[in-house]
Amino acid sequence: MGNNKIIRFVIENQIGELPYLAEKIDVLAEEWELSPGLAVNMNLVIEEAVSNIIFYAYNDHYKHKIRITISLEKGRLTIKITDDGIPFNPLAQEQPDINLPAEKRPVGGLGIFLISQIMDEMNYNRIKNENILTLTKSI
Repeated sequence: MGNNKIIRFVIENQIGELPYLAEKIDVLAEEWELSPGLAVNMNLVIEEAVSNIIFYAYNDHYKHKIRITISLEKGRLTIKITDDGIPFNPLAQEQPDINLPAEKRPVGGLGIFLISQIMDEMNYNRIKNENILTLTKSI
């Protein structure tokens, strides 16, 4: 196994889960000896992607699970975020949200652009009724 590391988190589609998740990522960054800058960027990326899922992926009011897997292998950090929401490819050029007028969008959303600036690669797949967003970065 060597230096391979992997951790999984499962949260509900509630915005109140984000501080808990940020705390877990800070602890993880310390354990894995990641730089403070990388820890901040991981938190930004995950918070942005997960809040998008919480706000836009579900057209019901039920609890849903969002799964986050973070792995580090041979200097490559991978963040995989899986949800069972409506099909949504954040990498598509245009992302009109027909349900939400512009003024109702959350303030301060840094968006996919920010994620693309921080991470090296972004991939989206729809498998078995789940959205899977995979983000990778060489560190």
